[in-house]
Amino acid sequence: MKADWVAASVRSRAMAERRVGAGSSREMAAQPTLDHALALLQESSYAERLRGNPGLPAAERAIHESVLWQLRVLAGWLPASGTSLARAAAGIFEIENVMALARRLAGGAESPEPYHLGALATAWPRLQSAGSSEELAAALHASAWGDVGVARPGDLKDALTVAWARRLAAVAPAARPWCGAACVLVAARILTVDGATPPAPVLRLLGPVIGRSWQDAKGLAEFSSALPPGLRNVVVGIESPTDLWRAEARARVAVERDAFQLLRRPMPGPDVVLGAIAVLFTDAWRIRAALTAAAAGAGSSEVLDEAA
Repeated sequence: MKADWVAASVRSRAMAERRVGAGSSREMAAQPTLDHALALLQESSYAERLRGNPGLPAAERAIHESVLWQLRVLAGWLPASGTSLARAAAGIFEIENVMALARRLAGGAESPEPYHLGALATAWPRLQSAGSSEELAAALHASAWGDVGVARPGDLKDALTVAWARRLAAVAPAARPWCGAACVLVAARILTVDGATPPAPVLRLLGPVIGRSWQDAKGLAEFSSALPPGLRNVVVGIESPTDLWRAEARARVAVERDAFQLLRRPMPGPDVVLGAIAVLFTDAWRIRAALTAAAAGAGSSEVLDEAA
């Protein structure tokens, strides 16, 4: 592997080591109030953006912004050949920007301030000027996001999520299992929770990853059996659509487990960087779950317990 990945790999491992971690997240979830949980993050990499003891929505936003900032910092250490990896990973934040705009164009509430993507933007500088849902769909179609259709915001979110997972897997082959799991979870939710058939753009995006044999399945067992063999374990043991959150928690843990293995690769390179990015994303997910539990005074988090 080229020497220009050495600095990026060292920086990636250092960032991953600063994660809050599963144990501390469970400790936060057990706190009696949100403020008590936030106090445990005062020495963490999230502290700067969590100042002032914000409410839960603001705290969740601050967690996201912290991860995006870390991703932007990490991108500065990458060689030119790593730009596509950082930009693909940051696509998850661009989706949030696009969805806020889509909801506003559809007559929803005023959009929150967009995430500042800087050089990691895929198409946001062009997308944000769209004046209608049709203009937004056309701008997306002309961008790296491709044809994600023009439909209700929920369908658009599904199409963008699948497109993002596929883009990440295309630039980082080690992420292909994660892409498969994400696609399975999107399809399972649409089919069994929403009780709907995925719209054409979503079906087209899902097809190369999980095929189409599943789309007429009746129930999760039949759905699982219709998936490619390597992806059936994503929903194995999930009997009710209301328990799909358990499958998502397991998928997050699987991503984290793979990420730690990537971080331990002896040679510097994009896999090490990908591992760090995945660890940071998973850490933020754990913290958000912990803060939600603390804000509710639940004493623990079912999500984190499932992920343990």
